[in-house]
Amino acid sequence: MHPPERAKEFSYRIGWRARGRYPGRHASAQRGLGMEFRGHAPLIAYPDPRRIDLRQTLRDPFDQVWVRIYNQKSSVPVYVVCDLSGSMGFGGKRSKLEVAAQITASAAWSAFRVNDPFGFIGFDDAVREDWMFRSSVKVHGAFDLAERLAVYRPAPVGAGGLRHVHQFLLREKSLVLLVSDFHLPLADLEHNLGSLMRHRVVPLVLWDSAEYRNLPEFGVASVTDCETGARRTLFLRKHFRQRILQAFEERRAMLERLFLRFDMPPLFIEDAFDADALTEYFYQFVAA
Repeated sequence: MHPPERAKEFSYRIGWRARGRYPGRHASAQRGLGMEFRGHAPLIAYPDPRRIDLRQTLRDPFDQVWVRIYNQKSSVPVYVVCDLSGSMGFGGKRSKLEVAAQITASAAWSAFRVNDPFGFIGFDDAVREDWMFRSSVKVHGAFDLAERLAVYRPAPVGAGGLRHVHQFLLREKSLVLLVSDFHLPLADLEHNLGSLMRHRVVPLVLWDSAEYRNLPEFGVASVTDCETGARRTLFLRKHFRQRILQAFEERRAMLERLFLRFDMPPLFIEDAFDADALTEYFYQFVAA
């Protein structure tokens, strides 16, 4: 199978022993036909004559036959959990949802390459059944979903559905790429992150330079709150532009502090997705 043009492969790693029953490429706690030696057991307990250890068997005073036990490498579920609220439709050269679509296609392809199942959960004020891809190693449907996501124009709604996302994830510990601009109250975000602590969450913060960095220093601008539909007219001056820049920097610092309290270092993505930057993130923040 060839990846779609939107998919850019990245490498990821996990910091725990996978418990998936199916073979994969991650260190596992499951016993099987792997290469990681775990110890010995009687043949009667693990009837696999291919693993008989003659030296250990000959040393046994009770004439038991012993076999070597190994851990297999296992698969780990990978999810993209994506914010579909109104502010995610904003964008300069491309909308944030177009960037989210590239992340989705890239994550699906990267998971497929290592035999990990991939799933997608979209939410706005509620978890959206029409924006859900059940965890599977067959990822063609995920690529189709990514194409829909790239052209989706969200309604002016919030992101309160994040509080219900944990109900739709597998109970098995999963790698969750949480994709959002996180323009929601910090108190709500803090409460919702607590419900995801069973999993390894990677917050991918999508911002757009047109939101704050590329504003004109002088002029009149009409702006719309993407999540309420309210419109305001602003008279932009250099001082006001600096206040907006400062507000975003303060927001960045507050988000970083909040995520780090939950041991979830964030990756800020501005304007475009860089697969190599996500690979570097995993090598920097996730233990082998």
